[in-house]
Amino acid sequence: MKRTPLYQVHKTLNAKFTEFGGWEMPLQYSSIVKEHLAVRATVGLFDLSHMGEFEIHGQGANELVQKLSTNDVGRLTDGRVLYTLFCNETGGIVDDLLIYRYTDNHYMLVVNAANIEKDLAWVRSHNDTDAEIEDLSNETVLIALQGPKSIDILNLFVSELDVSEISFFRFMVGEVAGIPTVISRTGYTGEIGFELYVQTSSGEDLWNALYPAVIEAEGQPVGLGARDTLRLEAGLRLYGVDMNDDTNPLEVGLSKFVKSKNRQFIGKNALLAAKKKGITKQMVGFQMLDRAVARTGYAVYQEGERIGEVTSGAPSPSLKCSIGFAIVTSQTISEDDEIDIEIRSRMHPAKIVTEPFI
Repeated sequence: MKRTPLYQVHKTLNAKFTEFGGWEMPLQYSSIVKEHLAVRATVGLFDLSHMGEFEIHGQGANELVQKLSTNDVGRLTDGRVLYTLFCNETGGIVDDLLIYRYTDNHYMLVVNAANIEKDLAWVRSHNDTDAEIEDLSNETVLIALQGPKSIDILNLFVSELDVSEISFFRFMVGEVAGIPTVISRTGYTGEIGFELYVQTSSGEDLWNALYPAVIEAEGQPVGLGARDTLRLEAGLRLYGVDMNDDTNPLEVGLSKFVKSKNRQFIGKNALLAAKKKGITKQMVGFQMLDRAVARTGYAVYQEGERIGEVTSGAPSPSLKCSIGFAIVTSQTISEDDEIDIEIRSRMHPAKIVTEPFI
């Protein structure tokens, strides 16, 4: 398995490791619940260096990213970030990602760890605009600082800047602890937070600068276990679990990130046709009504009829119950409707709830 440049740091902190997308990553350092609640109450420090980063330069850069993106890159100005999707010709989701605009001919794409090779091949195969494409994944360390105290902590390490002035989904290039850093007001937790991109050679120095301040603020280093429960509570999808090449954005509740007016992109015609025909399945959020935990692949029933299956499910440390997403075929299902989920050959009650869960 691949390891991030911070692997030895995590070993020193006695992290428990797990495999994720071909990477050996920290699952937890103390406990998933403790780390989760620390992010909600104070602050958490994450190593996300398994993510992929591509830079696209040149006069054809804007045209290329527009063609690939379901969301409208033309809405971006310098220093802004856009959540978007790559779709294939049939409307299936190739990946979900962030696009950073430095200038009109300079962008950074941040893609999911398991999809780095696939996405890079996808971008290159559609590069008929002579844009320059660089894979900087192995040269980049990504550290996230997430939680209510993240602004105060990050301000300890920057000068001539108050990071609270960086608006949500905006970024700037500056220095953190004297290290050149892309400071991005983004995250995957539903909390105030930042994602910090630095050169690989500076990654350990940045972690070691931030870590004592995080601990002093009663925060925690956070592994993938709590990252998953945090994103689930926040109503955020996970590629490869909640969506894939065979699902389209309309089916998984991401239609607001498809901007088709006055622009062309790969998959547009298929998505317009699907919308006109009518969507036959949809993603819903649910909350278990007993102590059972519904996991990926469990069957969902309504009034005795199977209507779909769970895509994500986990105990919610904040709500003290289990929650999840399911893909269902029922067109009449709505908030507070009760469903049943089959767990080990027994039916367990749940109800439909509106996302985000918190």
